[in-house]
Amino acid sequence: MARVAVTGGAGFLGSHIVRRLRQEGNEVSVVDDLSSGSLANLKDLATQEDCRVGDLKDYDFAKESLKGAETVFHFAAEVGSVAYLHGSDARELAALQANLSIDVNVFRACIANGVSNVVFASSVSVYPIDEQMGSRSQFKEEDSERRVNPEGGYGWAKYMAEKELALMPEVKVGVARIFHAYGENIYLKPDRSQVIASLIRKAASFPQEGFVVWGDGSQRRCFVFIDDVVDALFRLRNHIARRGSLTVNIGSTEEVTVRNLAQRVIALSGKEIPLEFDTTKPTGALNRMPDLQRAKRELGWSPTTNLGEGLKRTYGWALRRLSQSP
Repeated sequence: MARVAVTGGAGFLGSHIVRRLRQEGNEVSVVDDLSSGSLANLKDLATQEDCRVGDLKDYDFAKESLKGAETVFHFAAEVGSVAYLHGSDARELAALQANLSIDVNVFRACIANGVSNVVFASSVSVYPIDEQMGSRSQFKEEDSERRVNPEGGYGWAKYMAEKELALMPEVKVGVARIFHAYGENIYLKPDRSQVIASLIRKAASFPQEGFVVWGDGSQRRCFVFIDDVVDALFRLRNHIARRGSLTVNIGSTEEVTVRNLAQRVIALSGKEIPLEFDTTKPTGALNRMPDLQRAKRELGWSPTTNLGEGLKRTYGWALRRLSQSP
């Protein structure tokens, strides 16, 4: 039985990893400040009592929380919507500083505690943002080095974290550059929910909450369902344990416009909802698609859940979760 720590383990991605680790019979500790995670995500996992609540920007807390772990899944980060991360220079700076601090402390704690393996959730944001804003691009892992121009403070923090990990001695590292994950336990609150969560919440709440899409809806995205992400991350963990460090894209090549995505969510709601756009709002990158050849070759992985099935499952879960909210 392996001893595993999951930072951000009460959050969207982390809670699914905790569930899978528990099913495998691992000894799991969860580390989370509960700023976007929730103990409700762990309520049926007999894990709440093992949740170490605190701020990973405090090195002493980070070091104590990771004590005894052989493997660390590091997902804790300041994350959120385009407005939350990129609303102003001050927010860009805050995202950069907060995430640099979290990552530095976690990685120092991994070295101090003799952690053998680290699986790190990186992001599409490490790729050149100007190329994401132009003609349609499919990003290969080496493109982050071909031209270094990450997306804002959040992207720079992820890029720098990858560099730190590459320099860590005697630690096997799996870096997963995740392209737009979604599914059950996704963050629904309006302060920093991302596009699928935001659209689902608006549709479920309509007409109490208006249904307005940021931008003109022409932005193109590829969304990957959480079950496929978890499968990829466990394959990545097994790969680095046997064969050494690896950086890999995790995503889908099933492309959709935000306009079409909104139409699909409206259809799931069964409501007569007029589709409105606000072109004064920030829209984020225009085109993002991962090249998945390395994931297929090295991990034997490709996504299996199509967007229609994934949206249906996520919408049903969101209705249940929102009905439980105060």
